[in-house]
Amino acid sequence: MIIADNIHKYYGDLHVLKGVNLHIEKGEIVSIVGASGAGKTTLLQILGTLDHISESKNSNLSINKTNINGLSQKQLSKFRNELLGFIFQFHQLLPEFTALENVCIPAFIKKTPKAQVEKRAKELLDFLGLSHRYHHRPKELSGGEQQRVAVARALINNPRVIYADEPSGNLDSEAAENLHQLFFKLRDEFGQTFVIVTHNQDLANMADRKLVMVDGKTLG
Repeated sequence: MIIADNIHKYYGDLHVLKGVNLHIEKGEIVSIVGASGAGKTTLLQILGTLDHISESKNSNLSINKTNINGLSQKQLSKFRNELLGFIFQFHQLLPEFTALENVCIPAFIKKTPKAQVEKRAKELLDFLGLSHRYHHRPKELSGGEQQRVAVARALINNPRVIYADEPSGNLDSEAAENLHQLFFKLRDEFGQTFVIVTHNQDLANMADRKLVMVDGKTLG
């Protein structure tokens, strides 16, 4: 599903990723852990096509058998919208929109018909236990509810891969545990591949595979 070979990233003179090699199978849940500054989020952003690999002749990134290096910006945006989903620590919900509207946004960008989008969004919110929250705005939701709305938004276009960056970092212990269990339920229900950057060792150890980042490289 994801093949990353010899991935380097520089910010000026700072060499953040130093030849990362990573192969992730379809339906696998992989956690990435490591000290702050080890390059975890940078790697996740590159795997999610939100950032670019620094020039290297021997570098390659392939997702779902598509060579990312060969895509134009327009093609990359379309690919990201249709095949990838994202869950962030701080939800990134738009405050002026309801839960239902927030979930629908990626599908509207894809130009999916409105009736079809809203039907799917309600199905996802129902699946996540939020059938009573369709018309509530983010400020009217608990932290755990906001994060589940963000999960529904990540799922709306039926992506092949979901990337999560500290998804439970802003939740209390009970909500975090519920979210962790949800990832495995989603994998079993929808077959998505998950790549999760986390400091939460419980979540990291639950994954099918745990990768440790040290000084810009992956171990394990």
